[in-house]
Amino acid sequence: MQAYPLEFEPLLKQTIWGGRRLETKLNKKLGSAEDYAESWEIVDHGADQSVVCNGELGGQTLKQIITADKTFIFGVNQQPTDFPLLLKYLDCNRVLSVQVHPDDSYALRMVPPDLGKTEAWYIVESEPESLVYAGLKSGVTKRDLVEALENGEAEKVLHAFHPDAGDVIYIPAGTVHALGAGLLVAEIQQSSDTTFRLYDWNRVDGEGNSRELHIQKSLEVTDFNRGPIIPRSAKKDFSDWQQMVRCDKFVLNLLTAGEEQVGGDDRFHLLSVPKGAATLRYDGQEHHLPTGQSVLLPAAMQKVSVCLTPGSVLMEMHPPS
Repeated sequence: MQAYPLEFEPLLKQTIWGGRRLETKLNKKLGSAEDYAESWEIVDHGADQSVVCNGELGGQTLKQIITADKTFIFGVNQQPTDFPLLLKYLDCNRVLSVQVHPDDSYALRMVPPDLGKTEAWYIVESEPESLVYAGLKSGVTKRDLVEALENGEAEKVLHAFHPDAGDVIYIPAGTVHALGAGLLVAEIQQSSDTTFRLYDWNRVDGEGNSRELHIQKSLEVTDFNRGPIIPRSAKKDFSDWQQMVRCDKFVLNLLTAGEEQVGGDDRFHLLSVPKGAATLRYDGQEHHLPTGQSVLLPAAMQKVSVCLTPGSVLMEMHPPS
């Protein structure tokens, strides 16, 4: 079989903090509700499975493809059992709860075991009053955090800033964090659903009940040596790949102008267009990526040329060497 860019049907998630921007800004086909919060673009995690919607492999899940031929997706050098990354978009109409994720060592000891969760955000859209909470303020200790939680004032110890559209924010496992209201975000993360909720802004439902918190587990996995997280920005109209994040879980590159190449290196690549449009050229064929579209380039693919329309942004993600 000739390898080709795999498109998947998005898995749409609804919560109270969602809205409609996944449709109006990213071209996702939503139902009639007003609370669509996440579009899981590419995932292989338990029952959450991406299903191919184009080409010869149409109708198959990512898990089925991996089970049939790991080398096709992963190449010959790295062949995990499950797809290690999860790509999603989030529409945050309310500030999310303050969370912290465990690392692999902690998560694998849980019942049932899971991966830890290191992640990175690309800010697609940011309203004037939007904030990101990323890391603790310098010098904050475990005792300081506990005291702030007991007083219902966790925001006093959280590092907060206004992100601009185009910013990239890297959140290693163990980092206390929250996405604020008004943000539209693309997220690349480990394929994990393990989240500990530390603080929920003293919110209660109509019956006066608050959401479940996981304070003890959160304190166990928080890295109190990390301190504030600083956003990273790519150069605009720079016609080359710009590496925004490199860690032991993934590499995140951005392309903001021109034409480049990707793939042909015996590993998979994820591509997504949070802004504008791109065209992929390979084996005499073209594959158009409109705003909000994501694809998986299997390791079996040869090099692909990527050309952006003016003003566009392309995210490229792959496993580290």
